[in-house]
Amino acid sequence: MGEWVGVLIAIVSSSLGGTAAAVTRYLVVGSADPLTLSILRWGIGFLCVLPVALLLRVRWPTRADWPGVALLGFCLYGLFFIFYNLAMSFTTAARASLALSTLPLQTMIVGALLGIERLSWHKAAGVLIAVLGVCAALASGLAKAPDGAWRGELIMAGAVLCMAFYNVFSRPFIQRSSALGFLAVGMGSGALALVVAGLLTGRLAVLASFGPAQWCAGVYLGVAGGALAFILWVMALQRASPTRVANTMTVNPIAAALLAQQLVGEPLTLDLLLGLIAVFAGIWIATAEGAKIRPPDGDVTAAAVERAVMIPGR
Repeated sequence: MGEWVGVLIAIVSSSLGGTAAAVTRYLVVGSADPLTLSILRWGIGFLCVLPVALLLRVRWPTRADWPGVALLGFCLYGLFFIFYNLAMSFTTAARASLALSTLPLQTMIVGALLGIERLSWHKAAGVLIAVLGVCAALASGLAKAPDGAWRGELIMAGAVLCMAFYNVFSRPFIQRSSALGFLAVGMGSGALALVVAGLLTGRLAVLASFGPAQWCAGVYLGVAGGALAFILWVMALQRASPTRVANTMTVNPIAAALLAQQLVGEPLTLDLLLGLIAVFAGIWIATAEGAKIRPPDGDVTAAAVERAVMIPGR
């Protein structure tokens, strides 16, 4: 039952992430750059998460875990989302979100290689069906996509590796502290790195050119697509295996396509719908089996996280 609760929480989180993708596309079309969007999303997100964590007196990561938690936060909220926003500048919100749906496969592979999550044919079949649906939808709709859309989809698929490491390594840290404490420290480290980069490059000045509509979109991006979506995401990781949580990312394109259709007039095509049917089938197959995750035994330390993330090509 706990696994299914985690999956349901992750579905809500992924739906919010999909709407954030559409809002990101709306701001990108308005000439906002990837770094500025990342600063906006995670600066606002951190300002929402920190007071809640302090008010609830959450259990914070131990001193020994802070370097690892901060590194994971920089990897996800810093590196991943800069590439995420860059991908949105090349392709549609729906197609970028479909590429993001390769997260389950990458999470499964990373977890298996590091010995953290055991594989099964049942789980692998579900993930592969979902990913094949993504690939088929992207390939069949390429003729109707914007020029150079494949660049955005490749950037997104490559950047997803950052989030795969985050999913796999998060659970032990969360269990040694708390979901909200882990999130606040990681998001804070990522937001701090982004603000410093914005000051050094002068990108913070771009925010002064935003009108009321852009600020409303930016606030939604930070509150719903940043704080709320990731509070729910780490809550899901606390209750379900990394691969099962990652599987719900395939819900993301539905929300992205529906909202982007309203915001920027992106079409909802038949190939996208067929791909999403395959995605849902894959989610059902992969989550229908009992959990087989290895309990954390303390072997995944902050030093191990740092070594794994810093190795080129991992």
